[in-house]
Amino acid sequence: MEKTATDRLKTVILLLAVAGLVGGIALYAAGRGDIATLVWFAGVVPALAALLVEILRSIGRGEVGLDIVAALSMSAALAFGETLAAAVVAVMYTGGTFLESFAEGRARREMHDLLSRVPRMATRHRNGGLEDVPLDRIQPGDRLLIRQGDVVPVDGAVASDTAFLDTSALTGESLPVRLSRGAEAMSGSTNAGEAFDLAATRLAKESTYAGIVRLVEEAQRSKAPMSRLADRWSLGFLAVTVAIAFAAWWFTGDPIRAVAVLVVATPCPLILAVPVALVAGLSRAAHFGVLIKGAGPLETMARIGTLILDKTGTLTDGRPRIVSIDSHDGMGGDEILRLAAALDQASKHPVAQAIVTAAKARGLVLPVPSEVSEIPGDGVIGRVEGHEVIVGGDGFVAGRVGGQAGAHPATAAGSVLVAVAVDGRMAGHLVMADPLREGTAAMLAGLRREGIGRILLATGDRADVAERVSEGLGLDGVRAGLTPDQKVLLVLSERKHGPVMMVGDGVNDAPALAAADVGVAMGARGAAASAEAADVVLLVDRVDRLGPGIEIARASRRIAVESVVAGIGLSVLGMIAAAYGYLTPVQGALLQEVIDVAVILNALRALRITPHAMPATPSATGA
Repeated sequence: MEKTATDRLKTVILLLAVAGLVGGIALYAAGRGDIATLVWFAGVVPALAALLVEILRSIGRGEVGLDIVAALSMSAALAFGETLAAAVVAVMYTGGTFLESFAEGRARREMHDLLSRVPRMATRHRNGGLEDVPLDRIQPGDRLLIRQGDVVPVDGAVASDTAFLDTSALTGESLPVRLSRGAEAMSGSTNAGEAFDLAATRLAKESTYAGIVRLVEEAQRSKAPMSRLADRWSLGFLAVTVAIAFAAWWFTGDPIRAVAVLVVATPCPLILAVPVALVAGLSRAAHFGVLIKGAGPLETMARIGTLILDKTGTLTDGRPRIVSIDSHDGMGGDEILRLAAALDQASKHPVAQAIVTAAKARGLVLPVPSEVSEIPGDGVIGRVEGHEVIVGGDGFVAGRVGGQAGAHPATAAGSVLVAVAVDGRMAGHLVMADPLREGTAAMLAGLRREGIGRILLATGDRADVAERVSEGLGLDGVRAGLTPDQKVLLVLSERKHGPVMMVGDGVNDAPALAAADVGVAMGARGAAASAEAADVVLLVDRVDRLGPGIEIARASRRIAVESVVAGIGLSVLGMIAAAYGYLTPVQGALLQEVIDVAVILNALRALRITPHAMPATPSATGA
């Protein structure tokens, strides 16, 4: 709300300044110069008052910005009766700050909107029935019902025979895990199987998910604010301006020359060119499916030196896929897949659904199964076209057909093994894994060319799985088995190599995204926590958009710097001319407007930036 009120105030001040300038010119043309002077004065005062307040706030933060030059020029113009020049400066300054505010936008929503997937209520067993209660009323020892698809609201122990949980948002483990009675279930994980009971062991505020929320808040509070590119030029420009204005007054004794110098020196090239170029860059990046939350993150994105990538859902697709089919009795791979998928149509298990999807992708026709019986967490039994088919875990299926589960290399490699038996015989195995995204190696090579010096993999998954996925990618390091706070520590430790970008999609990535200089979230399928904590959101489920995003950010910043250098150079020449008496304050203000137009036109070149290595489907909507 505070941000909205500030934006509204800036809009009102800009409208007053414009009304004062236009109204004064109209009155002056009508021969009412005395009233015109008052109108110009009235239009300048709100802008100058707001400017002085901002200067005091900046000084309180230990910052010296361009606002001082603008305040000096307006104050001097009013003091020496050059109200028209002051009105022109007021319009250009308020227009520039309004544009900059527009460029920044709303970087983040309120924290209570950050985690939209957080459950607010839970279903508790009480006196032989069920009741819905707020999370803050759950006590350790309460027995809760977790329905299929529910998010586990608090940490607890499984109180049913089995539970099947999707923990990818918390640990990065892409495939669901089976928990037996008494096993610990973390809050924030999702029930991917049948309904089960949970015995609460912690209060909601002390649970895993609440701890991640606190980590996000702490990381955002401790994150250094992003400085404006324009302010980094301000001190030197201020010194040059004051020196030329003082010299003009000292050597000529004419204060109007100093006023003219200050008016020409009003830093509109800095105030306007930088936000215009960056706003254009934001628009251009969004065209390619990269939503950057403001000019500050875009500018910082252009200076990134270290990239840290999450694994599941970022480097990998985040969904299990069939990577091979092993046949044991001569049955063809497509036939094994067809029978397994036909039976799995009756199951809501995520692995079963992945098998059905794979079969349909191959164009296989799936008959309707009958006499289906599902053992949650183990497998499915039923009949397909008269055949008895069993699909499930290797041990479960082997036990049903009188065999023994044997060692399989896929298990050691971190893949999931789905056994398929037909008519009492082991027919084969479906090997499923979370594969690397297509084009990942090329994407990383492109990022290297863009100047990213270090690229690391950070995941909560097992070390063997992380090593297998990252093999051949040429990463500078692999960090596996990380908790959310350990990811934050990794981000902070990597800052010694320069600004750090963190890319992730899960709830467990949100604290690290908030702590990084630039956090990037996979917004298409990622958790709300990561999208809200991040500075950049990839609107399409393609990490290869990262390269074009960085390229656009760097090109936008380069254009902004070019505009600033050209604008300052022309302003300095104008200040020298004013110091020698060749420009009056009004002429200086008009000259400054010509410079403004020139630098804005140059800054708008950012709208035409085209990344060199652009993946297919170059629009956010078409990907």
